[in-house]
Amino acid sequence: MSEDGRHGLTIIAFVGSVFSPYYAWARRRTPGGAADPQDHVALNVALYGATRRWAMTERGRNALSRDADEIRIGPSAVAWDGTTLTITIDETTVPVPSRLRGTVRVRPAALTGASFALDAAGLHLWRPIAPVCSVEVDLARPGLSWRGHGYLDSNRGETPLESAFVRWDWSRATLADGAAVLYHAVRRGDAAADGEERALALRFDRAGGVTPVETPHRIALPDTLWRLPRETRGDTPDGMTVAETFEDSPFYARSLLTGRLLGEPVSAVHESLSLDRFAAPWVQAMLPFRMPRRR
Repeated sequence: MSEDGRHGLTIIAFVGSVFSPYYAWARRRTPGGAADPQDHVALNVALYGATRRWAMTERGRNALSRDADEIRIGPSAVAWDGTTLTITIDETTVPVPSRLRGTVRVRPAALTGASFALDAAGLHLWRPIAPVCSVEVDLARPGLSWRGHGYLDSNRGETPLESAFVRWDWSRATLADGAAVLYHAVRRGDAAADGEERALALRFDRAGGVTPVETPHRIALPDTLWRLPRETRGDTPDGMTVAETFEDSPFYARSLLTGRLLGEPVSAVHESLSLDRFAAPWVQAMLPFRMPRRR
């Protein structure tokens, strides 16, 4: 996520997209659910602010090529040269077609090398690759450019998210000497473990060091327009508020929070995800309108 006070930009590269209805349908049709994840790839780009754009076109395996340094999905690509992650965007937006084209360069202050299991079995891993980054955004279509701060991570899983989790909340805040990341997941499992929670509160410094911290106060945030629950943690019971909601969908919300965290005034990008909502047939039927598939 990069922001300069006027714009926000989120870019996610998916292989075997977790939010793909086509991948979900393919798993249900395949014995044992062994659908080919490389046949369901997408670069998701969400641009917020005065100029809003959304692109998340899924493509098949013929549109995918990758090696140790680069992944190409159709006309777009993500490449790493050892110091900079360069994201080349060439997509068509939905639901109103327009071009979304440009380059984003992400330069980590340091790489953490840390990873964390989100479920009890260790089948779902979150890796905060670089919680502290500088970001350069240069878009030709629409014509926008700015410099800001950002965050780089990855998630991987051996089972569908909806079979492992009920819901989760995540946030990342810039601190004076680094960044803080909060993760709160409600796991799904057998009757004895169902509803078990996994909470992480981590401080990252600019050298890549990570330290667990205490964030004692659980804060219930206002529900979204789709009545999606949101929560976070902060220094006081009313220490964080929703400044703006960027994305409001039936199962997912992305917001900007402001308040105090770890003794500092912060702005934090926050995400809430309901996997119960995501798995609902009526939500699955709506997803192709935001995520078309190109063969």
